[in-house]
Amino acid sequence: MELNISLLPWQQDVWEDPTRFKVIAAGRRCGKTRYAAYKLLVEALSCKSQFSHIFYVAETQGQARDVMWSMLIELGRGVIKTAHINNLQITLVNGATISLKGSDRPDTMRGVSLQYVVLDEYGTMKPEVWEEILLPALTDLEGGALFIGTPKGRNHFWELYQFASLGSDPYWKSWHLTSYDNPTLKASEIDRAKGSMSAFAFRQEFMAAFEAKDSMLFKEEWLKFEEPDENRKFEGDWYITVDPAGFAQTGTTSNKSRLDETAISVVNVTQVGWYVKTIIHGRWDLKETARRIFDAVAEYKPISVGIEKGIAQQAIMSPLTDLMRQKARYFRVDLLSHGNQKKTDRIVWALQGRMENKRITLEVGDWNATFMDQLFQFPSKLTHDDLIDSLSYIDQLAEFAYPSAFDEIEEWEPIDILTGY
Repeated sequence: MELNISLLPWQQDVWEDPTRFKVIAAGRRCGKTRYAAYKLLVEALSCKSQFSHIFYVAETQGQARDVMWSMLIELGRGVIKTAHINNLQITLVNGATISLKGSDRPDTMRGVSLQYVVLDEYGTMKPEVWEEILLPALTDLEGGALFIGTPKGRNHFWELYQFASLGSDPYWKSWHLTSYDNPTLKASEIDRAKGSMSAFAFRQEFMAAFEAKDSMLFKEEWLKFEEPDENRKFEGDWYITVDPAGFAQTGTTSNKSRLDETAISVVNVTQVGWYVKTIIHGRWDLKETARRIFDAVAEYKPISVGIEKGIAQQAIMSPLTDLMRQKARYFRVDLLSHGNQKKTDRIVWALQGRMENKRITLEVGDWNATFMDQLFQFPSKLTHDDLIDSLSYIDQLAEFAYPSAFDEIEEWEPIDILTGY
């Protein structure tokens, strides 16, 4: 009896991880279905009782047959005792069964003890199938589950992926993989597909991006990047703006509304435009947040520091003032407000025109991916906007005013034609 298993590098990493519930968001042709087939066979062979069940669940039973049946037959040839295509059930040599199910017929999955289950394209299923049927069925045997799929916007699959990413529950873990993570695919072929697809479709299908299709206020081609240069001389003024998170939320659990981060934008401003050096972001307690702000001020020496006015800002000021006293370095903090504007209007006003006209340059850094994710989803309620909200406050803080320029002329034009300043 042989089961020859050949795994890609990413598959090996996931396989060896002992986490009970695994969530994989992956691009097309990444190898997620083949990985799931191997897991189904091995988990079935590991069953201690022939009455244990292994399920593979797709949106419909027809899809389950089309996607998984032939692959299981091929890979499990050496360990399969019987296979009945009429009821889509495979029995292995140890008596354990693998059943292919459709989430559209949930009653067919009730009343069994599950050893393991794979949910393929979980985002297309009703979440109740997992929460009310499959999860309770795993309880008796303390079975495991694998969620796989290519993202389709910000739905319950995204919420589950986000929860598993937090690391707050040791039973859950998530992985994000793109089509480039499959070394058997030629990168040139993926690049060729990129040239014939919309940017949105490519990011979703090949890069496994959770994107809301109706959020099109900002376009990818507007972004301008520059590599870091230690020898670069900045001629403008430095500004730092802070969008603080709610500190009572730190350390809580799965609710996606509790994932807000504090974002600290460090920007060099000239009349030509903004150079975004970095946006420092994370979920910290009060002392750590104050330290991050203080360190950024010490490094860049901005002419102005602004923090969004509110309860969180008031909480920050105490540890921040303590740091100033301890380090004998004082700076003024300006209070930023929304000015009775809706957040969407304020962010669009500050960023859209500048980006479209290449007046904002982003330095390449590890914060870019989070920033772009929030930018392209805005103003979707299914994603956060901490980084872009922080950056938009630069518009309020960095006001250019040169009174001498108007002394000798009666008629004048705005310095910034994009925003009318």
